[in-house]
Amino acid sequence: MATITPTSTPPGSTTLPARPTAGESRPERRRRTGTLRATDVYAACGAALASVSVTALLFTRLTAFTGTIGFVVTAYLLFLGLYALLVAQDEDGPAVRDRLMFALIHSMAVLMLSALVFVVVYTLWEGRDALRHLNFFTEDMTDAGPLEPLTVGGIRHAVFGTLIEIAVALAITIPTGLLCAVFLNEVPGRFARFVRTIVEAMTALPSVVAGLFIYAMAILALGMEKSGLAAGLAISVMMLPIIIRSADVVIRLVPGALREAAYATGAPRWRTVWHVVLPTARSGLTTSVILGTARGVGETSPVLLTAGYATATNTDPLHGAMTSLPLAAFQLVKSPEPTYIARGFGAAAVLMALVLLLFVLARLLGGRGPGQLSRRQEHRRVLGSAKDLRRIESRMAGPSARDSRQETARSQP
Repeated sequence: MATITPTSTPPGSTTLPARPTAGESRPERRRRTGTLRATDVYAACGAALASVSVTALLFTRLTAFTGTIGFVVTAYLLFLGLYALLVAQDEDGPAVRDRLMFALIHSMAVLMLSALVFVVVYTLWEGRDALRHLNFFTEDMTDAGPLEPLTVGGIRHAVFGTLIEIAVALAITIPTGLLCAVFLNEVPGRFARFVRTIVEAMTALPSVVAGLFIYAMAILALGMEKSGLAAGLAISVMMLPIIIRSADVVIRLVPGALREAAYATGAPRWRTVWHVVLPTARSGLTTSVILGTARGVGETSPVLLTAGYATATNTDPLHGAMTSLPLAAFQLVKSPEPTYIARGFGAAAVLMALVLLLFVLARLLGGRGPGQLSRRQEHRRVLGSAKDLRRIESRMAGPSARDSRQETARSQP
């Protein structure tokens, strides 16, 4: 039989690559999934250099413009225009708009990150003189006057006050906030819509209004003295709408099929919420508590109105003035003395470290995803499964034992 071997490929046809034979391995070429190309980098760098050069020429030679902020804004606007012109040389309209939005979004992200880094670095730098002394963390300001050196006095009273006030606020807001979020999702109706509207309106409540509310209701009307409890109540007013709103959104994202499956097994509503809805939304609920804590831990005006200001350590939330870290930083920075200013920035740095620590602990406690159980939960599940197995075996063994007793009774005369 004759074998025909093609010597050429007809025009317009598709040629498939030859398959590797047995034992032959061909390395695969890695595919690039990113959309950023070298030409985009060149266009961005060229536009940046050109914008800075043109802006410098405008501010030094051609016009009488001055000011750092004006220079930066002008250079940025010129950068966007020049970058769009350079990209338009090789791309069409949609691609130009896409590249322009890409540059705009990333530049805004860099700006926000730069502002955050500047705030953190500036706070640490200004408070470096106070942070290097151990007494700054172990002493209070009872014996430290305006002219005392940094080796005397500290912020122990403010640290204890912040922890106590946040603990009081969390003890109030976590159960009430989560219960309200569950109510808004599991019991829909007109009243739920009304509550959701009130919660959304309270998210923009000024902090001084919350402080005045607790001052009028608890201190003036009920006769409560300025204390850590009153400050915790004022902080809880600020934290509660944040926790409710974010928890409401998270619980709303739980798939309805999970609820329907639980209801199909005969589980009541409270058991479905406790064993299905809340464990599924655990990570999101932890985030909602974190957001509320971040809102409350930095409040100053409610604490100033309801807790007062003290320089001694007070661990009793029911009696006596109690100082928090934001309030201590505010009072110390107002002083013209350099030592007080250094202590104020040091208190602000400790506050940032405390917030970071609280966030890490919250993530460790609630960072598991849906279906991921701890060791104790796994152990409880194993014990529950063994108990269910013994109950099923006892029920199955019941009829067989009864039948054997009946057979024995029949066989006897």
